[in-house]
Amino acid sequence: MSRQRSLLSLILVLLATFLISCGGPSVAVAPPTYTTAQLTKIQEYVPDIQAVRDRSEELKNLIQQRDWINVSNFIHGPITEARLDMSYVAPNLLPKDQAAARQITRDFFNHLVKIDKAATAGNTQLALSNYQAAFADINKFLDLLPETSTQS
Repeated sequence: MSRQRSLLSLILVLLATFLISCGGPSVAVAPPTYTTAQLTKIQEYVPDIQAVRDRSEELKNLIQQRDWINVSNFIHGPITEARLDMSYVAPNLLPKDQAAARQITRDFFNHLVKIDKAATAGNTQLALSNYQAAFADINKFLDLLPETSTQS
C-alpha cells in the first residue's frame, strides 16, 4: 500500500511540475497597428470616396428634379466607383474593423440598388430615403478609417 502511495505521490509531483512549467507568465501582445503599406493603400482611395460624399447634394437635386436618367448615370458612375474603392480599402483595415467595413459596403450597395429601382419606377420618396441611407453608409465607412487617412 505504501508503494502505491509513493508512486501516486511521484505522479502527482510530476504532473504539478509539468503544469507549473507550462503556465509561465502571459506575454502582453501589442495591439494591431497599420503598416505603412496599408496606410498608403487606404490613402490612395479615400479622396475618391470623400469626393463622392461631397457631391451628395448633386444626387439629391437630381432626385428632386425627377431627372431619372442622370440619377442612374450618377449611381452607375461616380458612386459605383466609390463603392469599389470601399471594397478595396476594407481588406487593408485592422481585422476588428474589416467585418464592419464589408457590411457597410454591402448596405451601401443595397441602398444604391434601391435608388436605381426607385428611379426606374419614378418613386421620388423611396429614392430620397435610400439616398440618405447611402450617404450615411459612406460616413460610417469613413469613420472606420484611421485618422491619418481621413485628414485632407
